[in-house]
Order: sequence, then structure tokens, then C-alpha cells
Amino acid sequence: MAASGVWARVYADANTHKPRDYWDYEAHPIEWGNQDNYQIVRKLGRGKYSEVFEAMNVGAGEKCVIKILKPVKKKKIKREIKILENLRGGPNIIALLDVVKDPWSRTPALIFEYVDNTDFKTLYQKLTDYDIRYYLYELLRALDYSHSMGIMHRDVKPHNVMIDHSHRKLRLIDWGLAEFYHPGQGYNVRVSSRYFKGPELLADYQEYDYSLDMWSFGCMLASMIFRKEPFFHGHDNYDQLVRIAKVLGTEELHDYVERYKIDLDPRYSDILGRHSRKRWEKFVHSENQHLVSREALDLLDKLLRYDHRERLSAREAMEHPYFYPVLKEAAMNAAGPTNVTPSSLPSAGGPETQQVREGLQDIREEATGGAQNGSQ
Repeated sequence: MAASGVWARVYADANTHKPRDYWDYEAHPIEWGNQDNYQIVRKLGRGKYSEVFEAMNVGAGEKCVIKILKPVKKKKIKREIKILENLRGGPNIIALLDVVKDPWSRTPALIFEYVDNTDFKTLYQKLTDYDIRYYLYELLRALDYSHSMGIMHRDVKPHNVMIDHSHRKLRLIDWGLAEFYHPGQGYNVRVSSRYFKGPELLADYQEYDYSLDMWSFGCMLASMIFRKEPFFHGHDNYDQLVRIAKVLGTEELHDYVERYKIDLDPRYSDILGRHSRKRWEKFVHSENQHLVSREALDLLDKLLRYDHRERLSAREAMEHPYFYPVLKEAAMNAAGPTNVTPSSLPSAGGPETQQVREGLQDIREEATGGAQNGSQ
């Protein structure tokens, strides 16, 4: 067993308390549905491991999405299905409706709920400061739920976050790279998409955990508030770490690899150079200043950390002052014309930390006063 120092800081024992059949996906029997219930309408896209189609559930007359998996190891297919079944019904997790066999290839096809998504390259340019806070909070709800269930997504990026802006609905999709977290276990570092890979992956550190998703989330936050997509734009995996070091500093990188006894690839000696840490304010300009606030930069600073154990967890990030306006709006909506109580505020479970209790209390008092004044 590994030393406790390399265990996840939160939810480390999530799977320890579950029965074996919860996480032993290789032994999971697949229950097959009937492919005749679905009719393909049009192709939506393709990825490395699948092709995706809009379809119709013929009997129900409802739109759905069919993800036809390309031939890969049965083990990987079972893992994705088991994880989706375990997370079914969780906040903002894409709903798996059925599993059928594609009649031509005989490979599995996953049936999902339909989301009327707007491509992020179009949508992100239109989002207001409040919109960004709202959708990122919704994404954190999905991540905190997943992590609390002992599951790392390992591919958080805009392409995998579906947003139906007209209904203010967000869904975290593509759980094909997701994995169960077991303390001290080494994992494949060839996961995640280059621009969203955490330093631990780029430095070939295998004992990573849920905090990998929080790095990717931090990259999304940076790209949205600074209007710079992607925020770290490396040409390959080696250059990706160089791009990160140019922002977070090379001394800090060397401290990190030394702390975790990581041997950096020798080629970094030639390409890394020496860079001092940049202030986040340097990325603010006239085109993005309306999206940047002191709270946004503070949250970003607590997410984009080399040391994965220093990054905020999803639950901690949800309690950050950056999201107070979202919590306040939710409290006002829940209260209606009467009254706001502490239980009106949305929560993914667990007590508030001392750090934010006072701030949340201020919001509640202000919301209560506003609601009462409005009803007089």
C-alpha cells in the first residue's frame, strides 16, 4: 500500500466503502436493449473512440443521442457503461438511457438524453460574467458528485460540456476515459486532452487523483474569463508543460517535481528555460476586463497549482466567493415572494467551511431582507 501522502485529499476512501461490484467493472454484466427502438436522424460528430448521432426513440417519439463505440477492448467499454450507471441521476451528469448493439458492427452503442448544445466556440463569446459563473458552478456540481462517488472524469474540456443556453442546462458528457479512484494506485498518464492535461500527467506522475479534473476545470475558467481558448496552447505534450511553466514559473515546477520525487524527462533541460511566475492580472485587457474580478483571479490561483494536493476540490471551489452571486440568485428564486432560509441555498452535501460561512450568511441576510421588503 502506498504512503498516505499520495492519497487524494478528499473522497480518498469513496470506493473502499462500496461493494466490490460497484467498482469491479470487468465483472459487470451488460443488459442489452433493443436497437429497433431507435432510428438515426443525422451524424453529430466523431471522436477518437466513437461516432455520435442524433436519433429518435421511435416508441416514445423523443430525441436522443446514440454514441456508437469503435472497436476497443471490452474492458474499456464495460468501464464506461458501469461508471455511467453508477452516476445515473447525479446533478448535470449526462443520462445513459439504454445500451444496444449496433446491428452492422455488432459493437455497443450507448443511448443518451438529447441536449440542444451550442458549440462552445460560438457560445463562450456571448456569455456574460454571470453566465460564466453560473455554468462553471453547474459543472462543479457534476464534478463534486462524480468525485464523491469515487470517479475521476479525466477528460474535462469544453467539448465535453454540453450547454443548452436557452434552458440554462449543462451536462458533463463523454465518460470514456473516466476511472475509479483507489488510493495509492498508479494510473495511465495518457489521458485528458493536451491543452487540459495537468502537470502531473506531463511529468509522468501516475499516482494522481480527482485533483486532475480540477486542473482541467481551472484551464476552462482561465480560457473563459480571459477569452483565450485554449489558455495553455502547447504544440505537443512537452511544449505544453513549457507553456504552463511560462505562467506558473520554472522554480515552482522544480520544487513540485522534487517534492514528489518525479524524474523529469531529460529533454526538458533543453526546452524549459527559466521563467518567473506571472501575475494573473497580466492577462487582463480591454476585451476581457468585464469578465475578470478579484474573486475570479483568486479562484483561478487556487486551481492552477502545480501541486495537485494544493488545488481546491470541487466542493471547496463551489464555496468560493466567486460563486456568491449564483448562490444568491438561487436563494432568491427558491424563496419566491416570502422568505429565504439557509436550506434554500443549493448544496451538493456536506457542511459549509468556516472560510465561507460568514460570506454566505451575509448573502442570506441580504436576500431575506430583499425578499421581505419586496413583499410589503
